[in-house]
Amino acid sequence: MKKARLVIAVAIVCAGSTLLTACDVKKLLPGAAAAESHAAPAHGLQHEGHLLIVPEASPLRHSLQVDAVRQQALAQGIDAPGVIEALPEKLVKVTPPLAGRIVKLHRTLGDAVKAGDALFTLDSSDLGTVYNEHAKAQSALLQARREFERQKALFDGDISARKDYEAAQLALAAAENDARASAGRLAQLGVVADASSHREYVLRSPIAGRVVDMAGAQGGYWNDITAPIMTVADLSTVWLSASVPEKEMAQVFPGQKARITLNAYADQPVEGQVKYVGDLLDTETRTVKVRVAIDNRDGRIKPGMFARVSFAGVSRPTLVVPASAVLQSGLYTRVFVEKTPFHFESRVVSVGASVPGNGVEVLAGLSAGERVVVKDGVLLND
Repeated sequence: MKKARLVIAVAIVCAGSTLLTACDVKKLLPGAAAAESHAAPAHGLQHEGHLLIVPEASPLRHSLQVDAVRQQALAQGIDAPGVIEALPEKLVKVTPPLAGRIVKLHRTLGDAVKAGDALFTLDSSDLGTVYNEHAKAQSALLQARREFERQKALFDGDISARKDYEAAQLALAAAENDARASAGRLAQLGVVADASSHREYVLRSPIAGRVVDMAGAQGGYWNDITAPIMTVADLSTVWLSASVPEKEMAQVFPGQKARITLNAYADQPVEGQVKYVGDLLDTETRTVKVRVAIDNRDGRIKPGMFARVSFAGVSRPTLVVPASAVLQSGLYTRVFVEKTPFHFESRVVSVGASVPGNGVEVLAGLSAGERVVVKDGVLLND
């Protein structure tokens, strides 16, 4: 009733004055200005159903840019931390099998070696003991063989008893076993029975590479046969050992290309190839070890270095829009789709990964070929 009386009062005022216009009447009504403001959006935009219209007089017609949603192949990369390691079969800790004094170092730290090259020489009394045991075994074998031949001749001539012949036969077999054992010990040490010196033991490199670590010094006594005197490694190829999360391990496979960024050379990434995907999952970290082979013939990559590796994922078709087309509106992500020139529809979309070139993957809400606002769309969202 109050509103009706107010309208009647305004009408009476208008009737009594020829200076009032329809707009003046609107100004006299409470809330009329707010209603008019709601009907006229910012930048002169207009609504027509669910469409947003940019009038001809709006300056937005000159600033808005529209582009088509494109489809492209996208390979989602997988990033993981890693550490550089030497190939296990190309790193040998050279440990002497005998205790002794280091009388000569044939190679030192940093020297290149070939397989079979002498590394160091030990003066070892233990080696002398091995030679003495071998000599005793050979003498016992010779004596047992002679006794067997004598007993055999006597037994064949019915001169000696069978038990004496059989005892000589058993003694010969035992002597042969002892001789084989002593010869095998010499072969295990890599020495020959008729060596000129029975105390000097030369240890040789089992692989080609470089001396990367050395603990012994010439003249020092080495009695720990479990500790290495030298370490020889071939680092022409190294491994990057990466920890890949369980949920992404299905996207990593042998032969896959990888891009490695080393902490020491952050601006010089290197390429590698997956050689091995671990068969066992770490139950504590829920990761699997993936090893990537890296060419290191220049020697600048060192075992122990930290790095990050990016694996090229399996390529798949996807829809891509520029990042500037995607707008955050409260809890939703929206884009403005052009239905006809300067007639736009606000649409909720689901986005995925970032795409090189400042693009965004669209998972749902758009179709290939649709045109969306890619510049100044935020002004439509006001």
